[in-house]
This record gives sequence, C-alpha cells and structure tokens, in this order.
Amino acid sequence: MKSDSPTQSLSPLPSLIFSSRWLQLPLYLGLIIAQGVYVVLFVKELLHLIHGAFELNEQQVMLIVLALIDVVMISNLLMMVIVGGYETFVSRLRLENHPDQPEWLSHVNASVLKVKLAMAIIGISSIHLLKTFIEAGSLGALPLCVDAAAGAPCAMVSSTGVMWQTIIHMAFIASAIGIAYTDRLMQSTAASSKAAHGH
Repeated sequence: MKSDSPTQSLSPLPSLIFSSRWLQLPLYLGLIIAQGVYVVLFVKELLHLIHGAFELNEQQVMLIVLALIDVVMISNLLMMVIVGGYETFVSRLRLENHPDQPEWLSHVNASVLKVKLAMAIIGISSIHLLKTFIEAGSLGALPLCVDAAAGAPCAMVSSTGVMWQTIIHMAFIASAIGIAYTDRLMQSTAASSKAAHGH
C-alpha cells in the first residue's frame, strides 16, 4: 500500500486554488519596476546635490541627503516585500547555497516579514520626521508655501503638521511593538504546545 507523499498530485479544485498563488507574480514584477523608478529618483536627487554643492547651504544639503536616505530605505523595504513575499507566498527561491543569500531569508515567514516591514516603516517615518524637524526651524518666520507668492521663500510645514506627523510616527512605533509582542506570544504558545505533545 502506497503512503501519502507530499508530491502526490492534487485533485482539480485544490490544484486550482494552490496555483492561484501565481496571480501574485505580476504584483512582485510591478514592485521591481517601482524599484527601478526609485533608482531614477535617487540619481536625480544625487545630481541635484552635486550640481548645487557650492550654492546650497548646510540645511539644504542635509535635506537632500535625508531624501537620498529615504529613497534607499524605501528601496530596502521594496526588496524585503519582493524577496520575502515571493519566498513566503508564491514559490521557493532556492538560495540556500548562494553566497549573496540575505541572512534573514533563511528563517523568513509571514510573522517575521510583518515585524521586519514594521521596523522598516518606522525607519522611513523617522527620516521623514527628521526632515520635518529640520524644516520646522522656519515655523512662524516664513508663510506657508500654499499662501506664499510664487518664487517667494516659504515654509513647507506648519506646527499642526509637525504635531500630527509626530503622533503618526508614535502610532507606527506602537503598532510595531504590538506586532512584535503578538508574534512573541504566538511563538511561545507554539513552543509550549510542541513541548506538551512531546511528553
């Protein structure tokens, strides 16, 4: 009598449902195209920095550098979603013996991916908040850009905007802590259940 094998053929309906995971492939290919757009944006900002090296003041240089870091961090987030998401939800990449395999990919699952994405989003939010704090030095001294005349000096942020951005950033941090805590509880429950079944 043959024992069930993991590679046994599926009946039509389960096979169709399982094969539907490939519908996600165009989504990941679209994210790869978005990654290319961010490369173009990075080069554009870098050229802006190089061309204005002798005209820009320290604050302007810092804002452009933070914009470059922001692009890199969003690009890292895209790579985590593309590689981790494809590996978790579509198909194995089979990178076990590849010298450039990401360290985190060897133990990636949906929970690990959620925590890493939450941390990446906090990092991106931190860069945006830092840019806002740098620009906040002009609060009260200059009119808002929506109210200023074309070409006149203006401020991009208001005190209300700074407050809400800080609140949203804190919400991101609270969400990440909640996700990590929930994941830890689930791992502890799974370990306890496994230990109980072992005895």
